[in-house]
Amino acid sequence: MNCPAAEDLIQKKLTILADAAKYDVACTSSGVSRSSGGTGMGNSRAAGICHSFSSDGRCISLLKILLSNDCIYDCKYCQNRCSNDIPRATFTPEEICELTMGFYRRNYIEGLFLSSGVVENPHYTMELMLETLRLLREKYQFHGYIHVKSIPGADEALIRRTGFYADRMSCNLELPTAEGLKKLAPNKSRKAILRPLRQVQSGILQSKEELTIYRHAPKFVPAGQSTQVIVGATPESDYQILSVAEALYKKFSLRRVFYSAYIAVNRDHLLPSVDTQPPLLREHRLYQADWLLRFYGFSADELLSETHDSFNVALDPKCDWALRNLDQFPVEINRGSYEMLLRVPGIGVIGARRICQARRHGTLDFNDLKKMGVVLKRAVYFITCSGRMMYPVHFDQDAITRNLLSVHERLPREVRESISGYHQLSMFDDRQAGPWQIAMTEKMEVVL
Repeated sequence: MNCPAAEDLIQKKLTILADAAKYDVACTSSGVSRSSGGTGMGNSRAAGICHSFSSDGRCISLLKILLSNDCIYDCKYCQNRCSNDIPRATFTPEEICELTMGFYRRNYIEGLFLSSGVVENPHYTMELMLETLRLLREKYQFHGYIHVKSIPGADEALIRRTGFYADRMSCNLELPTAEGLKKLAPNKSRKAILRPLRQVQSGILQSKEELTIYRHAPKFVPAGQSTQVIVGATPESDYQILSVAEALYKKFSLRRVFYSAYIAVNRDHLLPSVDTQPPLLREHRLYQADWLLRFYGFSADELLSETHDSFNVALDPKCDWALRNLDQFPVEINRGSYEMLLRVPGIGVIGARRICQARRHGTLDFNDLKKMGVVLKRAVYFITCSGRMMYPVHFDQDAITRNLLSVHERLPREVRESISGYHQLSMFDDRQAGPWQIAMTEKMEVVL
């Protein structure tokens, strides 16, 4: 590595393979805690990796690289497909180890995210990744966080051995349905992708059982596993994508399903035009809905249906659901169940817990809710305190939607134009004015 020519070669490889890794968003770095014990380099602490973000919001907190972009597959949506005329490179396991340790010593990173194209065949690629992790842990005594991709079709023994060196493993589902995968990635199959997910799940459960018996038993993928779904390359609806994610959480105990807005990098009649913009706002709504599945007790069938199969991009999924289910509102803050409080727009998990704890000691009002962190600009339309709303509200879907849009998150210009039918109400319209318009009216009357 001290030879200038060798360093220049490594730099060229790093430029190619770091850029090639940017399309993979499934690079979480939390969920595990491990110290070096004073015998090695680095440590991994739960939620302890320092994150930074690229301009498009993708996480780049780890050293995020491919082992190789010299792939034998020809997936139509992939920049690294074998039919593309692009610069190719492949790291050796030693090169990745030296890069990781060098970046760590400079305090640039706190862990490694390692994926790869399929070099020669899945078994050979998985062997290279296993050797990389083995060297990092045993030769270089690196105790930092490592997230590695399992390669579909690789020998199960290789994947299992890799799992004892990695903190988290993932295997990308790629496309939401088997039909889409067959159409755009003919070299891959849904069965081959699900097999390592099932294997890792079984290994995690077995490891937990062994740890209850043997305190110092080796841990297998202690931070769990994740997957990634590409959004927008194929015509699946939000409902189909969310239903697939829900099934994956239930069947494979995944920590996360990541959604990656399709970036048009290849020309193909089966793909969207290269002029198509990545559906980043749709990706954002799917992440919000995913959060509702995991922490708020919602199901995919509640949030969407076959007749209402796409989210309203102008509203977050919880607001969208609440507006379609006004018969369940308003919720009385001092009596509503914890589960129902979670369904109120503007009330999160922490806020719902604080409300349940505080109301044991007295009656809550809107000022109390504000101090607890409840987002009243959304919640005020859906709650009462001691039977009273904060302001007179015309309890109608269109009226509430207008008011939510007038104070809601900033949206892209094209989205604002698409919802131009929802005009902000006049502050002097007493019949349909929302609380913020009424408040402004009252202030103006005092001034006058």
